[in-house]
Amino acid sequence: MVDSTLPLLLHGYAWLPDRRRRSGGAPVRTRLLGKRAIALHGPAAVRFFYDEEHIHRHDALPGPVIDTLFGRGAVHTLDGERHRARKALFTGLLMDPSAVRNLAERVDRELERAREEWSRAERVVLFDELARVLTRAVHAWAGVPLAEDAVSRTARDLIAMVDGFAAVGPRHIAARRARGRQEERLASLVEAVRKDGDPGPTVLRTIAAHRDADGSPLPPRTAAVEVLNVLRPTVAVTWFSVFAAHALHRHPGHREALASDGDPAFAWAFAQEVRRFYPFAPFVGGLAAERLKWAGRTIAPGTTVLLDLYGLDHDADLWPEPYRFDPSRFLTGPAPADALVPQGGGPVDGHRCPGEDVTVSVLATVARFLARTPYDVAEQDLRIPLRRIPTAPRSGFVISGVTAAPAGRRAGG
Repeated sequence: MVDSTLPLLLHGYAWLPDRRRRSGGAPVRTRLLGKRAIALHGPAAVRFFYDEEHIHRHDALPGPVIDTLFGRGAVHTLDGERHRARKALFTGLLMDPSAVRNLAERVDRELERAREEWSRAERVVLFDELARVLTRAVHAWAGVPLAEDAVSRTARDLIAMVDGFAAVGPRHIAARRARGRQEERLASLVEAVRKDGDPGPTVLRTIAAHRDADGSPLPPRTAAVEVLNVLRPTVAVTWFSVFAAHALHRHPGHREALASDGDPAFAWAFAQEVRRFYPFAPFVGGLAAERLKWAGRTIAPGTTVLLDLYGLDHDADLWPEPYRFDPSRFLTGPAPADALVPQGGGPVDGHRCPGEDVTVSVLATVARFLARTPYDVAEQDLRIPLRRIPTAPRSGFVISGVTAAPAGRRAGG
């Protein structure tokens, strides 16, 4: 089998769907980074992939991804009881409804503050500004000290970790350096809160006080990694948030329902459709724990197993007219089981991302704010290149003429 690492880097999100079409829908066999790989597709594949008896995460993630996106010793790299003990820490922090609501309220307050600042600016690059908004909000919510003069560089670092995980060259180097700086900063904070002896209710203090499955506290650097695994994914909602602005610009008819205080269900549906429609993670991967059978194919132990996410979120058998943006898909009933997987899938107590509730809540909050805020969208390059992972509108989505006037006076976009 020919190694597909270079074609993946060249074709981005389109690589796996294109290979699947050429295979006639059969599982795609290839090599990545010199190792045997097979890519699976479909709701049944989601259930198969997230069965821990089938797929292991330990040693599955390439070093470049660990050293940029997740961090050494992160929960994402664990299996079995070690994973369950560490995952319980995150489910407690990120899936409590009151905690999710509190974070969304903080984001809303920061957005109102930002609107005043944006109204005095000639032009606003929405991607950069929303990254700063989310950085301020999640630090305050997590109890992580952050001086105002450090907000911009911290936001850049948190964005860089996501932006460079699937890249080579300068983007990847920037991601590694950003992670090093932030791990060092947070490890110092972990050591400081441990010395004062007060566990407290904050994310920072809860992670600092956490004991792993063997009863030992996390090393300061590992605790810093896990604090980052709360901060970084929240700031990564910047990508979805800018996609929400893109969707409102392309489909302004959704503004009225989205801006309405009396229709929270539509805001939720809009957020879900943004997550389905726009590209985020192309796939996730693990290692075959033993000799497996899938769709008549034998999968040897140690084979890299990929689960197609982007292709599944755009599968016409599950999503009629999959390349049409339509929030009403999520107003007519539950989504097909194991079909909406922009951040992965599987059971909550497994390797499913515990931050999905945070993502949807924060994204709905940003989308409502954008729908209520008057602004203009200048001529710019709003193309979303599928070759780039992660991708975003080329221009960063530039707006101008932001006012604090009621949304009814002038429609944004």
